[in-house]
Amino acid sequence: MPSIRPLFAVRRGRGARRRTSPVVVVGLTAALALTVTACNGDEDTANAGATASASQSGGDKLQIPDNIKDKLKERGFDIDKWKNGAWKNWDRDDWLREADEFINPIIAGLWDPDRMREADDPDEDKGVDENDLSGDQGVTDPTPASVAAKGVQTAYHDNAPEAGKLLFDAPEGTMVCSATVVEDPANPGKSNLVWTAGHCVHAGKSGGWYRNIAFVPSYNDAGKSAAELENATKEDVAPYGVWWSDWAQTSDQWIEQGGATGGDGAPYDFAVLHVTPEKGSDGKSLEETVGSALPVNFNAPAVGKVSSITATGYPAAAPFDGQKLYQCTDKPGRLSVVESDPTMYRIGCTMTGGSSGGGWVATGSDGKRALVSNTSIGPVTTGWLAGPHLGTEAKGVYDSVSKKFAGQ
Repeated sequence: MPSIRPLFAVRRGRGARRRTSPVVVVGLTAALALTVTACNGDEDTANAGATASASQSGGDKLQIPDNIKDKLKERGFDIDKWKNGAWKNWDRDDWLREADEFINPIIAGLWDPDRMREADDPDEDKGVDENDLSGDQGVTDPTPASVAAKGVQTAYHDNAPEAGKLLFDAPEGTMVCSATVVEDPANPGKSNLVWTAGHCVHAGKSGGWYRNIAFVPSYNDAGKSAAELENATKEDVAPYGVWWSDWAQTSDQWIEQGGATGGDGAPYDFAVLHVTPEKGSDGKSLEETVGSALPVNFNAPAVGKVSSITATGYPAAAPFDGQKLYQCTDKPGRLSVVESDPTMYRIGCTMTGGSSGGGWVATGSDGKRALVSNTSIGPVTTGWLAGPHLGTEAKGVYDSVSKKFAGQ
C-alpha cells in the first residue's frame, strides 16, 4: 500500500493535517472588522499597514461583546497588534489550542484575488510508510482502481452550488482546502454552516487553530484558467462573497491526536464552521445567497451498502492548479486505519491536495442527495481518497454549532 497524507495544499513550505473526534470541541472568534490597506499573496507583506475600520456595511461602529473582549484579554491578545500582523506569530507557547481559544477576526480585504489564487502549491513531501495502514488493523478492501477526476461544468454554481474553497493561514504559509454549505436544522432555509475536514481548521497535537479562515462559495465560478485569473477582479473569483468563520468546531480526538502524516485521527477528520460575510450582512444567509445547502446524513448505510459516492473539490497539487472544481464518482470500499476506530469510505480518485475537506455526496433510497463524508486522506502518489463515516461524534459537532446559533 502506498504512503498516505492528508490532502491540503500550501503556498510554500509544509501544510495542514487531518483530525479525529468523539469529544466535541468549539472555537470562539471575535467579529471585529478590519481594513487591510496593503496585502498581496506574500504572507510576509499581507496585512502590512492595516488600519482599523471598526465598521459594518452600514458604517455603524461595530461593538465587540464584552465577553469576547474579556476572553481576548485573558489570552493576552491585543486586537490592534493582531490586525497589524501579530496573527503571524506562531510561537508554540502562543499558538492557541483549546476550545475557547479560536480567534478569527475579520480582516477585510486580506483575501484578495492574488492571495486566493496563490494558495495553491502542493504539500508534496509528507507521507507515511505503508506499515501505518497495515491490513490487519481492521477491514480494508483492495485498493480501488484509479478514477480520473472530471471538471465540473461551468458555471459551478449551476452544477455544484454548495461547493467552495476554504482559505486559511498556518505557520508554513497560506493554505487551501475545499468545503460545502450544509443545512442548519436550527435555521431551516437560512443556514450559515459550512462542512470541511478537521485538519483544515486545527493542526492537531502539533499545534493549534489556524487563522484567517474564510470560505469562498463557487470560487472561480466561470472556470477561468490560472492565466486568466491573474487579472481577475474579486467578483470574478468570489461572485458570492467571502465568508469568514466566526465559530469553528472539530473533534477532541483530532486536537489531541491528529498528526501531519499517517492515519492518526482520520476516522474523525471533520469540522463544522459558522460563517459571516466579510462585507456585512444584507439580511441573507449563506444558504440564501448561494441558493442551496446539503443535508448531512449521520445514518448512512455501511460502506459496503453504498452504491456510489461523488467527491467534489479544488485539487491544487500537480497536475491540477487549484483554480478549478473537479469531481470523482465511484463505488466506495472500506479502509481501516485503526481497528478500534470506525471504518472509512475509500474511492478511486485522482484529485490531489486542496481537495481536502470537500464534500462526499450519496443519493439515499428516497432519491435525495446528502453529504455523507469529506475528503480526508490520500496516497502520496494519488489514485484514491478516503473520508470518515459520519456517526455519533460528527453529529455532536454539527448539533452543537447549530444550537449555538439557533434563531440567529
